[in-house]
Amino acid sequence: MITKEKKLELIKKFGGSEKNTGDTAVQIAILTHDINSLSEHFAKNKKDLHSKRGFIAKIEKRKKLISYLKSQDFAKYQETIKALGIRK
Repeated sequence: MITKEKKLELIKKFGGSEKNTGDTAVQIAILTHDINSLSEHFAKNKKDLHSKRGFIAKIEKRKKLISYLKSQDFAKYQETIKALGIRK
């Protein structure tokens, strides 16, 4: 679960202002934070298959957003990927 402060920090960093919550880079950053925290959860709780469905849905949504950003604004795509450390 992402805290309010962390969410605001990600919005400011990737969106430019506090009001720019719908930007694709912001959505990718928030999903990445959620995915990273859930992957730590699944490392500890290997049998939690019920929550894994939501985890996979978040991964798929992030994948779609990344491909959309890549097709629309390649420079911002590269900047976002590098800042989040997603793809090497």
